[in-house]
Amino acid sequence: MNDDTFEEKFTLRLKPIGVVILVGSVTIVMTIFIISMLAFTSLREYIPGYADVGMRRELVQLALKSNVLEKTIAEQNTYIENLNNVFSGKIKNDSAQTKPDKKTPPANLKINASAKEVALRKNIESQDQYSLTYATETNKSGISNFFFFTPLKGIVSASFKSAEKHYGVDIVGPENEPIKATLDGTVILANWSSETGYTITVQHSNNIISVYKHNSVLLKKVGDYVKAGEPIAIIGNSGEQTTGPHLHFELWYNGNAVNPQEYMVF
Repeated sequence: MNDDTFEEKFTLRLKPIGVVILVGSVTIVMTIFIISMLAFTSLREYIPGYADVGMRRELVQLALKSNVLEKTIAEQNTYIENLNNVFSGKIKNDSAQTKPDKKTPPANLKINASAKEVALRKNIESQDQYSLTYATETNKSGISNFFFFTPLKGIVSASFKSAEKHYGVDIVGPENEPIKATLDGTVILANWSSETGYTITVQHSNNIISVYKHNSVLLKKVGDYVKAGEPIAIIGNSGEQTTGPHLHFELWYNGNAVNPQEYMVF
C-alpha cells in the first residue's frame, strides 16, 4: 500500500501448497547450481576425498618412472659386480654354457656290429674282391663308384634341400644307437658347438667328406683312422638346431654337398 494515500499497489496471497512449491523449486534450482559448480569447476578439489584427475595421472607416471629407475639401477649394480668379479678373478660358471659330460657314455650301448652286419660285409668283400669303401684304381673318378656304409638305419625326417641350405638328411633312430662311419677315413673334426652339438667329420679318399651332427657322445677324436661301419658316435639331441634325437648326416664331394639318399638307403 502507498504510505500516503493507502492505495493498494501489490497483493500476494500465499497458500500452503504454494509455499511448498516455492520452497521446492528454490531447492531444486540451488541443488542443480551447486552440482554444476562442483562438476565443471575446480571447487571440487576443496572437498575432502576428491583429487585432481591430472594429479592422479602424474602420480601413475611417477610410479612407472620409479619402477624403470629401480630396474636400471639393479642392472647397473649387476654390471658393476660382474666387472669387479672379472677384475678380481672371481668368475662364476654359467650353467647355460655347461656342456654335457662326454666322459660318461650312456649305458647299454650297442657298439659292436651285429651278426647280420658282419655277414653282409664278408659277403660283399668276397664277391667284389676289393675294399668295401674304395673303388678300383681304374674307377676312382666318380663318387658313384664307392660303396657307402649306411651310418644309421631309421626314418628320414628331413631330406636334402640345398636351396633351403639344408645340406644333408635328418635320420631318426632308436635311443643309444651307434653312428657308424660311411667309408674308411681319418677324423678331421670332433668337437661341440652350441648350434650342432657334438659333431664329428671324417675325411675319405677322392676328396669325400662325411659329417655327423647332433650326437650325444663322440667315440673318436681328431686324427683317429676309422673303418667303414665302425661306430664313431652315439645318436643324440645336442645343439640348438634340433628338436629330438636324430642324426644330421652330410656328404661332400669336391667341396660340394651331395644328396646322401642317392648313394645309400637309410
